[in-house]
Amino acid sequence: MSRIGNQTITIPENVTVIVDNRQVKVSGPKGELTLNLPLKINIEVKDKKIIVSRETNDKITKSCHGSTRAHLQNMVTGVVTPWTKSLEIRGTGYKASVSGDKLSVSAGFIHPVFITAPKGITIEVAEDTKVTVIGSDRTIVGQVGSNIRKIKPPEPYKGKGIRYLNEFIKLKAGKTAKA
Repeated sequence: MSRIGNQTITIPENVTVIVDNRQVKVSGPKGELTLNLPLKINIEVKDKKIIVSRETNDKITKSCHGSTRAHLQNMVTGVVTPWTKSLEIRGTGYKASVSGDKLSVSAGFIHPVFITAPKGITIEVAEDTKVTVIGSDRTIVGQVGSNIRKIKPPEPYKGKGIRYLNEFIKLKAGKTAKA
């Protein structure tokens, strides 16, 4: 029994959900997203609610039931209020800038690192050290945030690098001088 999969999804007023064969299309004021349904998972839209059900109780279908419902909920939420991922850059001379859809990060290398934002994703930079990734698809927003963090992960001795906002990094003591 999937506790998440059995819950219904309420559709807001300005969102439309269209089921066509094995594909679900969710469109709203902030964008349009599609999801290909796994086998043996069924979607029913009625009375401004989405009901996710499964045909069989085999292991693979049960594992897809809850995750499909969660993806649909994230899609419905994302087309109304976009998902955001905030990162901060710490270190002397470390900074970021954005021009168009390209993010340029200077993080201690001899050359800046460029990341191009995928379609539907917006990257904003505030104060040269605060980067915000905004978009309607939660998985792509998280992946772009992770790719930015991978440029220079925070190191454990001084904490320099790129980290998520409010991420806690446990610092190590380092060497002590001999007396």
